[in-house]
Amino acid sequence: LLTGDAKAIPAVLAEAQAVSMVRDLVNTPAEHMGPAELEAEAEKLAKAHGGKLTVTRGDMLEREYPMVHAVGRAASREHAPRMIELEWGDPKHPRIAVVGKGVTFDSGGLDLKPSSGMALMKKDMGGAAHALALARLIVETGLKVRLHLLVPAAENAVSGNSFRPGDVLKSRSGTSVEITNTDAEGRLLLGDALTRAGEETPELIIDFATLTGAARSALGPDLPALFACKDETAQALLDAGLAHDDPCWRLPLHDAYREWLKSDIADVMNSHANAFAGASVAALFLDRFVPEGTDWAHFDTFAWRPVAKPGRPKGGEALGLRAAWHMLKHRYA
Repeated sequence: LLTGDAKAIPAVLAEAQAVSMVRDLVNTPAEHMGPAELEAEAEKLAKAHGGKLTVTRGDMLEREYPMVHAVGRAASREHAPRMIELEWGDPKHPRIAVVGKGVTFDSGGLDLKPSSGMALMKKDMGGAAHALALARLIVETGLKVRLHLLVPAAENAVSGNSFRPGDVLKSRSGTSVEITNTDAEGRLLLGDALTRAGEETPELIIDFATLTGAARSALGPDLPALFACKDETAQALLDAGLAHDDPCWRLPLHDAYREWLKSDIADVMNSHANAFAGASVAALFLDRFVPEGTDWAHFDTFAWRPVAKPGRPKGGEALGLRAAWHMLKHRYA
């Protein structure tokens, strides 16, 4: 690195390594980057930095995280679903939760995607990659927080026991969810994970997810959509993104659109029927699972660069990672 500030080199290297981590995880084919491999990445962090790793699978997953289990139950045994949690840091420090959607391949389920729509779906665990990389930055630099990392990991596959359109799933929170589209599965994983995060009363929750095509239609591949329930947090993330070449764009949690998710047979539907405001409606679904009053920010990220640019190769990409990291550094320094 060419710099007049030698003391800045370790921080810059840590950030570059975190970005490379996102790229490597996203670029790895789904056959070699399933839920078990995401668990292994979290385990590395736990072992290297004295964190506590908890992994919930099997019958316990079905009881404790029923929506995660429902999405992932059709996958092969080698790609069995799980909830991955890492706790790190001094319990006296402010508690934050970082959540990442870990759909390791998304076929769409019974609402099957066309082949063209599956081509990049190894990257549907991009949210988990961002969450793991942000956790790595937090623990390696010793940020003064109590970190709770949550990665709900599952493959949305097709088999005889796939969850179906018309099913009503019970969530960890007790909210019942009518399935109107099995290809809107990521929000189901996040719903259970956000509920778990909220149970520990964190002062901040940040989640990352490759959640909607609507965000890409609105903002293109370079800008992750940002949703936040507090203006102060939204502005801090926007400012950090601009300052560190990681811009994002805030979209609204428009309350009037909640009615589009009303169900006749459950508390809420997982997908709305019209083609409007898909990213906002998905974020409103997630908002149901965040405790009222909790500071929460949601990145709907693409996690992919379709065309190479100088220093930024085609393929997996960290979009929103640096914005979140520098906001946290500023807030908890």
